[in-house]
This record gives sequence, C-alpha cells and structure tokens, in this order.
Amino acid sequence: MDFILSEIFVYPIKSASGVYLQEAKVGEKGLELDRRWMLVDQKGKFISQRTHPELSLVSVNIENEGLVVKHKYENYDKLFVPLDIDEEYTRDVDIWNDKCAAILVSDAADCWFSKILGIQCQLVYMPDNSIRFVDPKYSLGDKTVGFADGFPFLLIGQSSLDDLNSRLENRISINRFRPNLVFTGGEPFIEDTWKEFKIGAVTFFPVKPCARCTVPTVNQEIGKRGNEPLATLSSYRVENNKIFFGQNLVHEGRGIIKVNDPLKIIE
Repeated sequence: MDFILSEIFVYPIKSASGVYLQEAKVGEKGLELDRRWMLVDQKGKFISQRTHPELSLVSVNIENEGLVVKHKYENYDKLFVPLDIDEEYTRDVDIWNDKCAAILVSDAADCWFSKILGIQCQLVYMPDNSIRFVDPKYSLGDKTVGFADGFPFLLIGQSSLDDLNSRLENRISINRFRPNLVFTGGEPFIEDTWKEFKIGAVTFFPVKPCARCTVPTVNQEIGKRGNEPLATLSSYRVENNKIFFGQNLVHEGRGIIKVNDPLKIIE
C-alpha cells in the first residue's frame, strides 16, 4: 500500500487561518513558523477559536520578511508582522497548564486584533530560546513544541475525512480539523494503527489520538459554530467520553518534507 503526503499546513498565528505549503522545514518545535505567534488576554492567557470563532476569519500569508495578516471580509488595513521580532520586552504567557516566555510583537498588532475581537488582547511570539515541553508521558524524551495545544504535529488521513463526509449531510473541508500533515492511501483511520513512519529524513511517532474540542464545529469561512461534525463523530469515534479524530505526532530528525513525498511505515 502506498501512502503519499498530500497536504502540508502551518498555522503561524494560533487559531487564525492556516497556510497551505508545497514544502516545509521540520525543526525542533515542529514545522517552521507553525504556531509561533499567539493572542493572549490581559492576564496573559491564550485566546483561541474555542472562545472566539471569528479568529477563523483572519487570513495569514507568509512573505519573505514576515506575515501579512488581513480580515477575509471586512475592509480593515492589512497588518504586517515581521519574522524578526525585537526581543527587548518579554512576558510570561499561559497556554493550558504551561507557562512560557514570549515576546510582545507590537502595539500596532495589539490594536489590530483588539479591534477584530472586540477585547483588549496582545499578539506574542515564541522565540527559539523559549522552551515548552511536550507532555513527558508522550514525548519520547525532552521534545518541545510551540503554541500548538500540545504536540508539534497533527496527522489526518484523507480516507478518514472521506469516511466522515460520507456520513454528513453537508461535506466539510479538512481545515475544520487544522492538521499539519494529510496523506492519501489506506482505509479510514489507518493512522490510528501506526507507531512509527518516515517522510524524507524525518521520523514521526504517533503518540496520542487527538481528542477534539469544539473548534471543528466552527465553519472556517464564516466564523460561526454549529453542531457538526462532532454530532456525527460522536456516533462512532468516542472512547472514554472523548471524540477522537487524527493522530498527534512527535518526531526525530530535521529536514525538508514535500507534498507527494511517500510515507514509509516502519511499525
């Protein structure tokens, strides 16, 4: 059976729209630029689509020197976020049970997002020297992660999405689940059976099924929440009162991965 990497996504700003890539660099914290920026409230606690589904209406494009951020529909000025952030001022931020150091990006970014969300918030950046560890129960060593919920990568098989869509009245896009890696080949949910695979020079380890929160119920095009697909998934993808879809990964090695690369199953 051939398994092929069909899509690569990064989400530079946590909970904003993703960016589709033809190739990506795998670094220590995961894919380069993935979830290295994040919004926090005045207490430093992270903000996501769980509480602010309208974040899905914030689009991000990667340019050579930075991120170009805009609203999908409203006629707001574009926001430019440089990749090189001045490290003069940092603050501690909270994401789930972790506290880590982050850099305040700019007053302009804070004003732009505060206007979008209707609350006072700040855009922060995680520099390379800010360390946040993956849960040691799953990390296979001292693995680190950016501002993703808990793991450097999320993998979903296209067959798994196709199976779900066959059960839904209205088909949904893969962007509801915010994966980093999508592959073709195999039966639905075959990724649940893997323990180790390689793409190029990088070895990946599926370490934990992804328990889904309410974010997949957010229509990423209109920023509104509904009941699906969790209502349907709850009929056949529940274990211990949690709905699972996709596999969280950690990795060994560095390198470039590309769309159409084969996935070589090791175990």
